[in-house]
Amino acid sequence: MQIEMKTLDNGSAGTIELPDEIFATTPRADIMARVVHWQQAKRRAGTHRTKGMGEVSGTTKKPYKQKGTGNARQGSLRAPQFRTGGVVHGPVVRDHGYKLPKKVRRLGLISALSQKQAEGKLIVLDAASGGSGKTKDLVQQLKTLGWSSALIIDHAVDAGFLRASRNIIGLDVLPTVGANVYDILAHDVLAVTAAGVAGLKERLA
Repeated sequence: MQIEMKTLDNGSAGTIELPDEIFATTPRADIMARVVHWQQAKRRAGTHRTKGMGEVSGTTKKPYKQKGTGNARQGSLRAPQFRTGGVVHGPVVRDHGYKLPKKVRRLGLISALSQKQAEGKLIVLDAASGGSGKTKDLVQQLKTLGWSSALIIDHAVDAGFLRASRNIIGLDVLPTVGANVYDILAHDVLAVTAAGVAGLKERLA
């Protein structure tokens, strides 16, 4: 599949061949949803925690005698029915991540790339480097391109370009090894450099 390459100044830089097996497959929404759920689960901190009956502070003495008071029998003021008692079956510190087969992750990434191409929101750049390295100049280039929400993928991210892009809201820059379904779907435009295309071909081979 032939596609036109652009420059950051919105000029033409020739054409490039994109592999159909990566950029022209039928997108699988169910697979992409599975991969996004897996990514989000891995990102959860899992630091939520409550104290159980044996952990809250308080006396261990029996509140009152077992019989003869007319009240329901109680054995501890740290029981969950009391205001200062522990929580029953509360959350504990744990890892929310789980395993997802590599084939599913690969198919999810291919589906996300193909969906952007099918929507006409895949742009191939000749390079994402050079320039003055200043944020205001990059903002002007993005305005010329008409991008308000974009993800740029390069094989090896240029340090000056990354520095210029850090403070721009809606713009993210990732290396090919960090390309993922969530970030691709979260941005309106997906821009991949020529080197990034080669890197994706190598990664998804």
